[in-house]
Amino acid sequence: MAAVRDLSTLLARLDPEADLAARHIWLIQMFDWLRGDRASPQAAAGRAVLLVDAIEARADLRAKAQAWWAVFIRTVDLTALLADHGFAPRTAFLSELGERLRRKILPGTPETTDASDLFRMVLPSDFDARWIALVDEDTLSRIGRLLTLPETAPMRPATTAATAPATPTDTAPYWRRTVMDAVTYCASQVVAAGFSPELRLRMGPIAGSGEGATAGPDGAAPASRVQAFQTLMAALEQLRAEVFRTPRDPEALQAAFIVFRDRLDDCRLATASVYAHLEDNGISVGLVFRLRQLRERVLRIRELLDCVLAPAPAPSVARLVGKLVTAGGERSSIRGLIATNSSLLAAKVTERSAEAGEHYITRDRPAYLRMVRQAAGGGALTAVTVLMKFAIVALGLSAFWNGFWAGAMYAASFVTIQLLHLTLATKQPAMTAPAMAARLHRLKDQGGVEAFVDEVTHLVRSQVAAVLGNVGVVVPVMLGVGVLARVVLDHPVLDDEHAMAVLKSLSLAGPTAIYAAFTGVLLFAASIVAGWTENAFVLHRLDSALRHNPRIGAVLGPKRARRWAGFMRTHISGFASNISLGFMLGLAPAFAAFFGIGLEVRHVTLSAGQIAAAAASIGPDALHLPALWWAAAAIPVTGAINVSVSFYFAFRLALRAHSVSRADRVLIRAAILARWRRRATSFFLPVGAGR
Repeated sequence: MAAVRDLSTLLARLDPEADLAARHIWLIQMFDWLRGDRASPQAAAGRAVLLVDAIEARADLRAKAQAWWAVFIRTVDLTALLADHGFAPRTAFLSELGERLRRKILPGTPETTDASDLFRMVLPSDFDARWIALVDEDTLSRIGRLLTLPETAPMRPATTAATAPATPTDTAPYWRRTVMDAVTYCASQVVAAGFSPELRLRMGPIAGSGEGATAGPDGAAPASRVQAFQTLMAALEQLRAEVFRTPRDPEALQAAFIVFRDRLDDCRLATASVYAHLEDNGISVGLVFRLRQLRERVLRIRELLDCVLAPAPAPSVARLVGKLVTAGGERSSIRGLIATNSSLLAAKVTERSAEAGEHYITRDRPAYLRMVRQAAGGGALTAVTVLMKFAIVALGLSAFWNGFWAGAMYAASFVTIQLLHLTLATKQPAMTAPAMAARLHRLKDQGGVEAFVDEVTHLVRSQVAAVLGNVGVVVPVMLGVGVLARVVLDHPVLDDEHAMAVLKSLSLAGPTAIYAAFTGVLLFAASIVAGWTENAFVLHRLDSALRHNPRIGAVLGPKRARRWAGFMRTHISGFASNISLGFMLGLAPAFAAFFGIGLEVRHVTLSAGQIAAAAASIGPDALHLPALWWAAAAIPVTGAINVSVSFYFAFRLALRAHSVSRADRVLIRAAILARWRRRATSFFLPVGAGR
C-alpha cells in the first residue's frame, strides 16, 4: 500500500460512500500520515493538530468526515473493540498460543467488520500509544466534537437487529451507549469466569467479609465466595439506569457507581484467592492464564467507566485508546504469553526442585563421606550401564532404535540408582540450584551473604564428592571387567579398532567440551521435567486418587494403595527426572543427526567408564598412546562443564522465579570470589564448618 505523504491528497480521498475496504484503507493511510517517519512522537501529535485544523477549516470536509464516521459506526461494532481487544477469545493456554502463531503467519485484511482486527492494522505499535498520550486536551475535545453526531436517530451497529425495540438507551449519545455495552460485556465475562468450576472450587473466602471462611464438607466453595459475582450484574443494571437517566442525578449516579465498584472489588479479591490455593496445591498454566485474563477484564471495566463518568471524557478516552494499543501488542506477543503465564509455574518448579535438592547438599564431614559412598555405588552400577551401551551399539541398529534402546537402558539404570539410594554425579546441580536460590531472600539479614556463600561451598563440595565417588569406582571396575574378559573369555570388551575410536571420540582435542555443555543443558531440562511432573502430580491430587479411589483400592487393597500413594509422592520427581534424562541422552543425538547436526552426549561418569573399557581392551600398550591421555584429560573438563552448565541454567531460572535484583547478584558474585581467594580448599574438602 503506497504511503500518502501529502495531507491535501489524503483529505481529497475521504469518501463516505466508498466500499468497506476502501474506507478502511483510507483510515490506515490517515494514521500512516500521522505517524510520519516515526522519528518523534511529538511530531506525530503535532500532525494530529494539523489534521483537525484542516478539517475544521472547511465545512464540506467536516460534513464528509462526520458522514464517514456515521457509516463507520453503523458497519463496525466498536463495542467488541472496547470490551474484547487485547483479550484472548480462548480460555486455554495452548489454543491461545496457536491463535497467536496464526496471526503472526497469516496477513490481515482491511475488508472486515471486526473492529479489533482493523484496530491492529490502524494502530499496530507502541509508538502509537506514545504519540496519542502527547495529544493535548484541547485537541482531544475538538476531535470529540468532530465525531459527535446529531442524536435524531439511534446509531445501532449493522450487526444489531433492525427490529429491536427502542429503549431509553437509544436516546443517549452513541459513545455512551457503546461504552456501557462494553462494560456489560466485560462484566458478564467476569461473572462467567467466577462461576466456572475451575475457579469456584479453588476460591478462598473474601478477605474481611466475615462470611463462611471454610469450605463445605464436599470441598465445594461456600456461597459467600461467589456472592460478589451473583450481585455484580444487579449492581451494573442500577448503574446503567443512573448513567442514562435524564436529567442525571449526580448523587444517585455516584452511589450506584460505589456499589458497583465494591462488588467488582469483591470479585477481584475472590479470584485473587485462587493464587493461594495454587501455591499450596500446584500451578496450572491454563488456570493462571484465565486468572490473568479476568484481572485484566476488571481493569478494563474501570477504564471504560472512567470514560463515561469523567466530567471531561476526552483525556480518559485517549488513555483508553493508548492502553488498547498496548494491549493489542501484548495480545500478539508469543514471548509475552509464555513469560507471563509460566512465571508462577517456574516458581513452583524451582520450589519442588528445591525440596528435592536439599538431599544432595552435604554440610559436614559425615555427610560428605556418605555422599562419596553413595556416589561410589552409583559408579559401580554405571559400569554395568557402560557394558550395556556397548552391547546395544554392537547390535548395529538404525540410528533411532539405537538411541531409543540406549535411552531406555539409561533410564532403567538411573531409576535403579535412585531406588538403591545411590548417587549419579552431575544430576545434582540442576536440583540443588533452586535450593540455593530459595535462601536468597535472607541476603538482607545480618550475615546473610556469608551464610549464602557457606551454602555455595557446601554445594560445590557435594558435587566434587559425587564426581570423585563415581569416577573413582567406575574406572577401576571397568578396568577389572576388561582384564577379566581377557582372562576368562580370551576376548577383550572392545576390539582394537573400536577401542581406538572410543578414545579419539572422547578426546579433549575434539569437540568434547561442546558436547559436555550440551549434556549439561539436557541435565537441566531433566530437572524441569521433574519439577513440572511433580507439580502436575500435586495439582491433580494423584496421590489422593491412589489412596482413596475405589477402583484402585479394589485392585491393590487399601493398605497397598496407601503405600503406593506415599511411594509415588516421594519418588515421582526422581522417576520423571531419571526417565526423561535417560531418553534424552539416548535420543537427542539421533534426532540431531536427522537434521544433519553432529551432536553427542558427554556425561563424565559414562565417559570415564568408556575410556577405562577402551584402555583395558587395548591392554598395557594403551599407556603409551597419546589418545588415552587426551581422553583422560577430558574427564575433569567434562565433569566441570556438566556441573557448571546445568547449575547455571537452573540457578538463573531460580533467580528469575525469586525476583533477585541485579545488585544482589553482583554482591553474591563478589562474596564468592572473596571466599575463593581466602579459603579455596573449602570448596573441595570439608574443613570445620566449611569456612
